[in-house]
Amino acid sequence: MSLRKLIISVAAAAASLGLSACATGLPTQVSRFQAMPAPAGQSFVVRAADREKNGGLEFGTYAALVRQHLTGLGYREASSEADANFIVSLDYGVDQGRERVVATPDPFLDPWGYRGFGRYPYYSRFGYGGFGRYRSPFFWGWHDPFWGGYDVHSYTLYTSFLELDIRRASDGQSLFEGKAQARSRSNELPRLVPNLIEAMFTGFPGNNGETVRITVMPEREGQARN
Repeated sequence: MSLRKLIISVAAAAASLGLSACATGLPTQVSRFQAMPAPAGQSFVVRAADREKNGGLEFGTYAALVRQHLTGLGYREASSEADANFIVSLDYGVDQGRERVVATPDPFLDPWGYRGFGRYPYYSRFGYGGFGRYRSPFFWGWHDPFWGGYDVHSYTLYTSFLELDIRRASDGQSLFEGKAQARSRSNELPRLVPNLIEAMFTGFPGNNGETVRITVMPEREGQARN
């Protein structure tokens, strides 16, 4: 593959990852192991895997979504752990992110590689200096001849996760173990976790030992959730 084609393919892949989850849906990989009994009114409580989160407003928001899905399937919420048939454990988070490089064709290619004078000093991959429209060390305004007229910059890609475990309260027997993971340019948990929960419960409980890829599409304005 030529360098030009390689750069274009990298740019296209990066652009697809860079789209907002709220606008296009969040592609999610879901792994599930399950031995769930058929819903027959069994009771449950939702608890945080990190017990310090129990009672927190953020955790309460996500726990409410899990309860909504479980009651919609035919289970019912218990008043306490002592009255519950199932203990549902919920965990979630996002990593620190990784930098990714993107190269895109520049329709305003300046053969001298300066983009004009009198603007802001920028950081290039060779260090600080020159003039261009970028000031961040993560956005390179330099037209390196190696790239043949392409704008090169980088962005941060985050990996978020959600883990859902369900155990029988009487003996601690595991009934469901699920993990959902997604990559996005956002690290905002209030935007990511609801999508991960939706993906986890799509086709719930699923087949034992399966790994599926699910993209939860956003609702259109005024569209009610089923």
